[in-house]
Amino acid sequence: MARTKIVLAGEGGHGIQSVAKILVEAGYAADKNVLYIPNFGVEQRGGVSIAFCQIADEAIGEPRFSKADIVIALSDRAIDRCECYVDENTTVVYDTSVCTKVPQMKAKEIIGLAANKIANEELSSRVFNIIILGAVIKATAVVDMKYVKEAMELALGKKFAVKPELRELNYKALEKGMELIQAKAAV
Repeated sequence: MARTKIVLAGEGGHGIQSVAKILVEAGYAADKNVLYIPNFGVEQRGGVSIAFCQIADEAIGEPRFSKADIVIALSDRAIDRCECYVDENTTVVYDTSVCTKVPQMKAKEIIGLAANKIANEELSSRVFNIIILGAVIKATAVVDMKYVKEAMELALGKKFAVKPELRELNYKALEKGMELIQAKAAV
């Protein structure tokens, strides 16, 4: 892996920025070069939130990029906003339980996951973003799980200390996201 360019996009409240922070923290813990640029729509709450992340083995020369290796779109508006970051080398992942349309882009691969539905029916709506984190980790293999769990502890450790059952719930969500990508790859 030279450099992995990731775009995460969703509506305010989807936890996009939290996923991005955990992702780059995991990359940093793995002794990689990382860069994270948050971007909020003019609406702030309720608008499209985008996170641009880069994780690399070498120095990252430019903060912005024109095309991503993977785009995660968690709403119809996010699909529209992220189309410009997709080309024939990009994997696009979208949530079929939130999005009402299928991305129509010239991409390497388009993967639909029902992450929000699974979070609500099998785990908790509060771990939807962690399912997405698991999907990103499995789809990119950008960083080892050990570092992801360390970053989750850093980000969520205080909540885990107050409610220890949240740790197990979040770890289950992480595994579920990885399983969803694995299942799509096996098809």
